[in-house]
Amino acid sequence: MASKLCRNRALASAMRPSQPAIRARNEVVNGAVMRSLATTARQNVALPKEVPNPRSAPREPMGVLTAPIVNPVDKYQSKADNMHKYGSWLMGCLPKYIQQFSVWKDELTIYICPSGVIPVFSFLKYNSSAEFTQVSDITAVDFPTRDQRFEIVYNLLSVRHNARIRVKTYADETSPVPSLIALYDGANWYEREVYDLFGIRYDEEKKRIVTEPLELTQAFRNFEGGSSAWEQLGDGLDRKPESFKLPTPKPEPPKEEPKK
Repeated sequence: MASKLCRNRALASAMRPSQPAIRARNEVVNGAVMRSLATTARQNVALPKEVPNPRSAPREPMGVLTAPIVNPVDKYQSKADNMHKYGSWLMGCLPKYIQQFSVWKDELTIYICPSGVIPVFSFLKYNSSAEFTQVSDITAVDFPTRDQRFEIVYNLLSVRHNARIRVKTYADETSPVPSLIALYDGANWYEREVYDLFGIRYDEEKKRIVTEPLELTQAFRNFEGGSSAWEQLGDGLDRKPESFKLPTPKPEPPKEEPKK
């Protein structure tokens, strides 16, 4: 057994390298402190004492401008020309109701009077050159300094022609605007929101979210002890395990007063 152990030790010492790669922690070798398990050599980088300011650094002289300067509006010039033609065509078809139109990039906006809401939207929905069959949004803008302070904005979508159009009309605090419920079912909640946010009326009774008069104040409710503010249906279910249930305490016997 001892001879076998000696042979194993001799074999292990023969296989051990003469200069081990792993040294003890903080071992001093040739006057330098070596880290244990070091895999990479330390790189000493000389940092400059003062970092130069890049703003004051010299710049290269500007050469000849090769890329043309393009106005972003010119990108939609071809579409804008078609929009102008389409807006002029709409004004020619409905000169009584369409007051003007404007084109910004690829967006066409027409301005109508309140009395032209139903005729204009009927034309935009059923005409074969329009077919704006979907109302995407209805909102309003408040300009307090104007005589007609409210501007109602309609955004329509034509799925057939892959086109959009914006229609604007105006109103004040007292004059109502015709409703589009008969033409577009999707305008129902949009008109209710516009009324609740701006007070723009579309009719007197229907299409309302918050009905008036609205009572915000409520009297203080004093509930009896042990009762709940919510109505309870039945006795309910007690799902607590039997081991966690405490026994019902027995009533204490009445104390007898000492006889005098």
